Amino acid sequence: MNIVIINTGFSNLSSIYWAIKRLGYNPIISFEPNVIRNAKKLILPGLGTPEFVMKYLEKKKIVNIIQKYERPILGICLGMQLFFCYSEESENIRMLNIFNKNNIYKLHTIRSSLPHIGWNKVYFKQENPLFKNISSGEWFYFIHSYAADINVMTISKTFYEKFFSSAVQYKNFFGVQFHPEKSGFSGMLLLKNFLEIKIL
Repeated sequence: MNIVIINTGFSNLSSIYWAIKRLGYNPIISFEPNVIRNAKKLILPGLGTPEFVMKYLEKKKIVNIIQKYERPILGICLGMQLFFCYSEESENIRMLNIFNKNNIYKLHTIRSSLPHIGWNKVYFKQENPLFKNISSGEWFYFIHSYAADINVMTISKTFYEKFFSSAVQYKNFFGVQFHPEKSGFSGMLLLKNFLEIKIL
């Protein structure tokens, strides 16, 4: 299967690359438009800031390719956030706007520190192929200061003084706020589930 990890301009893509390799696949890391356009599955990793990554994607002329992609794509952490319209982290930067009129906000905490770092529980009610054979309330690893509120795309939620969207889906666009590649067995199972989703 042609699996492409989008090179977003940061060199530290090895953890997601090797996680997929351990599942028996041979992913490609690329920013080449034709490689990304022809991928069977895409992964948009979560490193950097919205401003840096969006400018890099625009420079490489792949913004439009991602927006029009019709096969399964998984955004991880910042990669998930980029599916939204705007983020308080880079307020003047328009993101991919897959999830029209929905934005990313800074986590509002009083008793808890930012960033939100470490293991936390992920809750969901409805079945979704991303969480096949995973129990609601399972632990996943987070590191972030910004998140999406609960919205119509929310497929799982996590509590950090208030609930936020820990996973979202709209058509073929899947996003997780946590890092599955750092989340042990459950994270590997989630990646496996994504890679086994039938091509739409």
